[in-house]
Amino acid sequence: MRDVLDELLAVWRAGGTAGLSTVVRTMKSAPRPPGAAMVVSPDGTVAGSVSGGCVEAAVYELAADVVASGRPELQRYGVSDDDAFAVGLTCGGTIDVFTEAVSRETFPHLQAVADDIAAHRAVAVATIVAHPDSARVGARLVVGADSTLGTLGPARADAAVADDARGLLAAGRSAVLTYGPEGQRQEAGMEVFVASHAPPPRMLVFGAIDFAAALARQAALLGYRVTVCDARPVFATAARFPAAEDVVVDWPDRYLAAQATQGAIDDRTAICVLTHDPKFDVPVLQVALWLPDVGYIGVMGSRRTHQDRLRRLREAGLSDAELARLSSPIGLDLGARTPEETAVSIAAEIIARRWGGGGRPLTELGGRIHHEA
Repeated sequence: MRDVLDELLAVWRAGGTAGLSTVVRTMKSAPRPPGAAMVVSPDGTVAGSVSGGCVEAAVYELAADVVASGRPELQRYGVSDDDAFAVGLTCGGTIDVFTEAVSRETFPHLQAVADDIAAHRAVAVATIVAHPDSARVGARLVVGADSTLGTLGPARADAAVADDARGLLAAGRSAVLTYGPEGQRQEAGMEVFVASHAPPPRMLVFGAIDFAAALARQAALLGYRVTVCDARPVFATAARFPAAEDVVVDWPDRYLAAQATQGAIDDRTAICVLTHDPKFDVPVLQVALWLPDVGYIGVMGSRRTHQDRLRRLREAGLSDAELARLSSPIGLDLGARTPEETAVSIAAEIIARRWGGGGRPLTELGGRIHHEA
């Protein structure tokens, strides 16, 4: 829902009703993950996608029907063997799509969800997508770190789902959870889709150089909140890094240590050191490599620079196990030359590290294209 939130809010604020279709479950090679959404506005315009084009027309028609009837529907779409142009996923996978009508009446807490997302506060939206009592389908519970809004019906169901939703939120996952009709654990009958909206991951870029500007643009495109940090105020300016959320003038190691103390670094954080200067990069790498939970630590430089850097870090007391966490030289071997190409190389390595990809051409591989976390 995050990708179509602006369009959905525009209809909601105007007092209209939009059709919202959300991927809630995928099987085999699905083109979009759980949580991918499509909005159909009252004027017929569309935002977002649930399948990358395979079943959009059918979902569009369903959304119009659901808005007209007011009855939400859970629909399964799979590969069509008989007609390549029939409704189906040509990739061979299967998706379950939940379509509902969204208005001020059906989703009174949408603005609160949008406020949490805008403020980078973790929030989950739990929606009943299947239930023996059709009147219960579409009931919603908004789950924050220490509060809830709305209800799924019985207090037992609210308590169980809120607890499980916070677990999914902490893991950054969206999924369908199954309970008994009244929220009983280890029973079946009620299916609840939990859409997790964790704060976007952070990328900390140290070194206010042209490569940093290109990397900030690439990272922002991937959904990262980017901070560029450099001790030199003449280079670290917001005008030079418009894609960064923050541009900080500070010594890199001091800034990173302060962020870690504040709990602002986690296992989704990417740290990219592009300074090319031992007096900056060695101290900040000491701090980074001693942090227990960082998603990615990469540093730019030649192979000779890398060997000199390793020597300096060992002299500073870092172990071989700690140094093994360092990606240096930074990025995948794409033959990159320009700052923009280098930014793609760095982003590609971060993506591969996150999902377990090997960085090889897909034409050389068999099996699944999409990796699990």
